[in-house]
Amino acid sequence: MAGPAKEKTVTVAGTALRYLEAGEGPAILLLHGADGAPWSPLHDMLSAHGRVIAPEHPGFGRSPIPDWMMGMGDLAYFYLDLLRALDLRDVHLLGHCVGGWIAAEVAIRSTGRIATLALLAPAGVAAPEAPFDDIFVWSADEFARRQFHDPALAETWRQQQATLDVDIHLQNRTGLARLAWNPRLHDPQLPFWLHRINKPTLLVWGDDDRVAPLACHRAFLREIEGARLVTLPATGHALTVENADKVAAELQAFFQGAKG
Repeated sequence: MAGPAKEKTVTVAGTALRYLEAGEGPAILLLHGADGAPWSPLHDMLSAHGRVIAPEHPGFGRSPIPDWMMGMGDLAYFYLDLLRALDLRDVHLLGHCVGGWIAAEVAIRSTGRIATLALLAPAGVAAPEAPFDDIFVWSADEFARRQFHDPALAETWRQQQATLDVDIHLQNRTGLARLAWNPRLHDPQLPFWLHRINKPTLLVWGDDDRVAPLACHRAFLREIEGARLVTLPATGHALTVENADKVAAELQAFFQGAKG
């Protein structure tokens, strides 16, 4: 079992990046979602089998928005620079929600240092029949409810979020707005470039996702050659928390299968 995550800092392209790291073995770079949480039960489970690296996106937490960050493409290039700065190779690249969108943007630019790509209920691609709702008008209570299938988990998560510094909440929302304000949570151009992803790709989605609707998977599955979808029943959007053990098991099997 891996020990507690250690906080580290690396400077990438002139920007100080805070990240958490735990475990040993194959590198697993996990990009967080809209809630800004850099560590979760899923991180703990994965760190038992590999070296989990969980950065806090620039513009989230207590990190100011850098002048260069105007959209998702900028973060994609930033994380490609991070892979080089940490000399990470054969990386299992994971992303949840907005982090999944970033991971896809990274992979359409370069997969030279990537072994596999796993997208956990990613934003980035909209489904005409199930458009994204406006995340920026949700109250804290509504955001919690939409994250989970299980109301008890939603309430626990809401209470935990209420203990966080209000400045962090505001910064997370500001960072998210810089990346996903218009159009909300997606880029109409992204589907045209998903075909460039040439590494084994796994999509994981909850069947009760009320943040990134399950219907959004279709373009990813259609455009990424060989991509596979796993749908988890009675599961919402918060895949790093709700049924995280099932998500971790699917990911470990995927990593092992890709290696073989």
